[in-house]
Amino acid sequence: MNAISQLCPNCGLCCNGVLFADVELQMGDNAGRLIDLGMALKKKGMKGAFAQPCRCFDGTLCRIYADRPKRCRTFECGLLKRVQSGAMPAPAALKRMADAKKLVEKVRRLLRRLGDHDEHLALTRRYGRVMSQPIDMSASEDTGEARGELMLAVNDLMHALQRDFLK
Repeated sequence: MNAISQLCPNCGLCCNGVLFADVELQMGDNAGRLIDLGMALKKKGMKGAFAQPCRCFDGTLCRIYADRPKRCRTFECGLLKRVQSGAMPAPAALKRMADAKKLVEKVRRLLRRLGDHDEHLALTRRYGRVMSQPIDMSASEDTGEARGELMLAVNDLMHALQRDFLK
């Protein structure tokens, strides 16, 4: 529990729409109870799911932690696993988190520069929406540069997330 209390409140990437675009409910999750607690559920194939960023995440902590869905209860990022196993000290994990959050903010800044201000949408969805827009060859040079910077920033972020959080 010590690693969780040290790391998780300083991170939130599993709840804020950075690591996941949505989370599927699992067998045993009480959809009605989750709705009563403030979650907005949607249909995803044959399952229920909720979009990320999670409406129950306050920026630091989960407002429904004791009643959170099973997938949320069982997810442990790679950094947490490494700290819990003793393979990485907590200060090193906190540094990696801070570095990842700087990359996230760079991506968000570039998305805003390119006209996407929807902070209630998962980062990957925002990126896809911006990059699927046709390239206007008559647009300012800044737009082309920003798209290039965005592609590089997302690439750097994806490498960091794969290395530190998703393994």
